[in-house]
Amino acid sequence: MSIVTRAAAFAAALLLAACAAEDLTKPQPDIGDFRLGHNIVVAKNAQPVGPSRKATAEEWETAIEAEIAKRTGTYTGEKLYHIGVGVDAYALAVPGIPIVLSPKSALVFTVNVWDDTAGVKVNPKPQQFTLIEAFTDKSVVGSGLTQTREEQIQGLAAQAGRRIQLWLVQNKAWFTPEAVAARAAAKGATPATGAANAAPAPAN
Repeated sequence: MSIVTRAAAFAAALLLAACAAEDLTKPQPDIGDFRLGHNIVVAKNAQPVGPSRKATAEEWETAIEAEIAKRTGTYTGEKLYHIGVGVDAYALAVPGIPIVLSPKSALVFTVNVWDDTAGVKVNPKPQQFTLIEAFTDKSVVGSGLTQTREEQIQGLAAQAGRRIQLWLVQNKAWFTPEAVAARAAAKGATPATGAANAAPAPAN
């Protein structure tokens, strides 16, 4: 086995181990004073890109909402925030030729976070993410050959939930008392009152 081949095999093993080692029962990264309110995914405008298996809007909505809840629904802060996601495009890889042609699955989506009390978006502008299917033992030669359509959807949904959680962690300054007070002041409300029943519009 050449050095290059051994290095590639070692890197693959590390990636697989990292995926397998993830344990959602352990304490999750700190976001701040955050509790998930509405969790709305809209996929009616999602467009398949290139050669792709088809997926319904309901399939994307159900899968991604479940993964968002899994990742962010365990936070027990006092302040409610709503997450709105719009699925823009996707590709579910079709069978190809291993090594020579192995298409990858992908997902493009846009996210907004809403402050329940102030009834305004927390993020300055909608955040769009583009995800390529994770490297696993089932996608080494292309998931079109090794996974069902449902498995591809679930895999991309899990990545979406993970990416949204990471984005919130990276921007946890949005959820500090100071940020809450600033939004309330800008809206002309107090932190204890406001749009308690405001639902997020889908990401746009």
